[in-house]
Amino acid sequence: MAKIVTFGEIMVRLSAPEYLKLIQTDRLDVSYAGAEANVAVSLANYGMQTEYITCLPENPIAERCIMDLRGHKVGVNHILRNGNRMGILYIETGSNARSSKIYYDREYSSFAQINPGSIAWEDILQDADWFHWTGITPALSENAAKECKEAIRIANKLGVMVSCDINYRNNLWRYGKSASDIMPEMVAGCDVIMGNEEDCEKVFGIKPEGFNAEQTNGSINAYLFESVCSQITQLFPRCKKMAMTLRGAINANHNTWKGILYNGQKLLQSTQYDITDIVDRVGGGDSFMGGLIFGLLHYKDDMLALEFATAASCLKHTLKGDYNWMTVEEVENLMKGESSGRIKR
Repeated sequence: MAKIVTFGEIMVRLSAPEYLKLIQTDRLDVSYAGAEANVAVSLANYGMQTEYITCLPENPIAERCIMDLRGHKVGVNHILRNGNRMGILYIETGSNARSSKIYYDREYSSFAQINPGSIAWEDILQDADWFHWTGITPALSENAAKECKEAIRIANKLGVMVSCDINYRNNLWRYGKSASDIMPEMVAGCDVIMGNEEDCEKVFGIKPEGFNAEQTNGSINAYLFESVCSQITQLFPRCKKMAMTLRGAINANHNTWKGILYNGQKLLQSTQYDITDIVDRVGGGDSFMGGLIFGLLHYKDDMLALEFATAASCLKHTLKGDYNWMTVEEVENLMKGESSGRIKR
């Protein structure tokens, strides 16, 4: 069984219920959220061995978070315990023309104050097959960036596959460095890169010509992104595969969704899904990344891996919370065209 290690911050997710705005509600739904934790949960749910590395304080909220991860069969054996608080994510779910909104409260979190050199990466990655990180981690603090950079270095030395979701978050880069300053050196150590058009433009200055995400009306020409993928793989020669998700936003409840994968020679396109009545789109990209890692390890076929990732992330849009609870069987059924939603008995 393949072992995948992920590294990043997990937060308390506080959600306004029933499409309410945060200012309207006097109660919040509590769950947990974090890009790298979301990937680990997906992979554990597919039967993969996972190890999630983070830093949490010693308090009941953090204990409940660890219990939650264990309940999803995610490995938590190397979680550091120090600092005073978990980061918090507040979310209100949009509807129709009203967008969903996310507000962060994660400054001075235990993870942001992680001490460089505090994680035994040599031991953790010694028997790993894959290491995954996202661009959110180096955005949180200089210390987090240094620790992630060390993990990538060790993974490269040990021959472990490394993947990155660029995941650009403008509001998080607050410690005097920009994504363009920090990310190129780290991404250079990656074998598989995922991003969207905004990630590539904001971090690397690479964008698809003639594309406007606000004016898709649900229709996106995937070939506009082939040049973006090609430029990324030329910029980072270690990269063997570049993946992107293409979201055609009609409104907050109705999106089209597909994935593309560039393998250095040709651009592969997945089935396009028409997702109406979206329950929760947050975590959709992470569910795609988890599906892609599983697909590349399990099927060893780029097209099947891409179809699995896209189907998995399509189904994630039907679930509340950041985690994707779908099984391999459920994802493969959608890949086969079973999309009617009929009751299964």
